[in-house]
Amino acid sequence: MYPVIRLVNRNLTISLNMGFLIWQVVFPLIYIFVAGFAYTALIHEVPFANKRLDYPAFIASGMIGFNIMNSTLVSGIIIWNDRRHGMFEQILVGPFTRTQYILSNVYTIGIIGLISAGLITAVGYPLFFESVEFNILTIPLVVFASITGSILFGSIASIISTRLKSSEGFNVVINTVFLFFAFVSTAFYPAEGAPKILATAFYFNPLTYLVDVVRAGIFGNFNSFVGLEMLVLACGSAVLFVIATKLLSKLEL
Repeated sequence: MYPVIRLVNRNLTISLNMGFLIWQVVFPLIYIFVAGFAYTALIHEVPFANKRLDYPAFIASGMIGFNIMNSTLVSGIIIWNDRRHGMFEQILVGPFTRTQYILSNVYTIGIIGLISAGLITAVGYPLFFESVEFNILTIPLVVFASITGSILFGSIASIISTRLKSSEGFNVVINTVFLFFAFVSTAFYPAEGAPKILATAFYFNPLTYLVDVVRAGIFGNFNSFVGLEMLVLACGSAVLFVIATKLLSKLEL
């Protein structure tokens, strides 16, 4: 276990720098406080379950899931940089195995996902505190969404990093994929009222399930549909993690 801890420490050291932390807070703040209040003139209230939320509260809660997804890009970037600079070979030549390398990435994205969720929850709380309905399921739901969402999107980033060889291709593909995830989801607007094709596309996007589970925890709206979304999120993260693990285990030196 100690080698895994050493690799996790190494991953966090190179990832959690001041620039990354500022980006993880400032970027969501722009959406929450600029877009959120700017769009209030057009969107007065947003339907959510059996209540109506003002738009800043809706987008602030959505940004928790968005930031969890965004932070897991770290996984793909670490693997990509390790391959590009020969660090992957050096790690395996040292006292580390592929399994330990994979586990360290899982723990890293889980930790970063929880940190990211905590930061945005703290920042966004003043906006949605009037609508919150914390209960015994709140923390478990948010933690579940943070961990499974981190593993799912971290696995996607890892898969992309193992399949592409050029830095231009890596940047184009990973940014395009995550841009689609960001805006074709319920993070910024509800599925209710959207064109049918777009609303259907929302539910082919794992970020929708992540955001919905987080909102269910914050606004006290756990029901059978949210339970189904949790199941889909868990199954999706497990399948993608297995695929990412197999690709990493077969990655050529």
